[in-house]
Amino acid sequence: MELPDLKDDPYLKLVRPLVEAYLAFWRADSRHIRSLRLTPSQFDVIATLGDSAGMTCAELSAKTLVTKGTLTGVLDRLTAKGLIRRDAVKSDRRYTTIRLTPKGEALFRKVYGEHIAFLRPFFERAVSRKDVDQAVAILGRLRDSFHEERGAPCA
Repeated sequence: MELPDLKDDPYLKLVRPLVEAYLAFWRADSRHIRSLRLTPSQFDVIATLGDSAGMTCAELSAKTLVTKGTLTGVLDRLTAKGLIRRDAVKSDRRYTTIRLTPKGEALFRKVYGEHIAFLRPFFERAVSRKDVDQAVAILGRLRDSFHEERGAPCA
């Protein structure tokens, strides 16, 4: 296969800035979350459970960026810290509902707002409020494009 001329490919020009933006975000985000004495996965779970009545493991897995293989260990560590509790679902004991404990809810109230306040200036410097909806739409379409394989959506 002959290598195409990629010098002026508009899509290839997007790859490096996209990855660099993600890595810059990830480094700042992770560093701040760790300063709150949490791992990024623990923060993701606490932020997702905050202001909710709780979720099953499947729901939590679908709504966080934590992989299914990592989630059990994260939940074990949050349970050990007294931040979450696991309750059997009365109608079907095969399922467990994960909820924040009062200590976990207090931590959510403290760290979530603090973290949003930390991140906001980065976004305000780079993106106008007017640009946000357009950026969200573009990034969503790009994400969805990677979920398609040869034109057919993945299950």
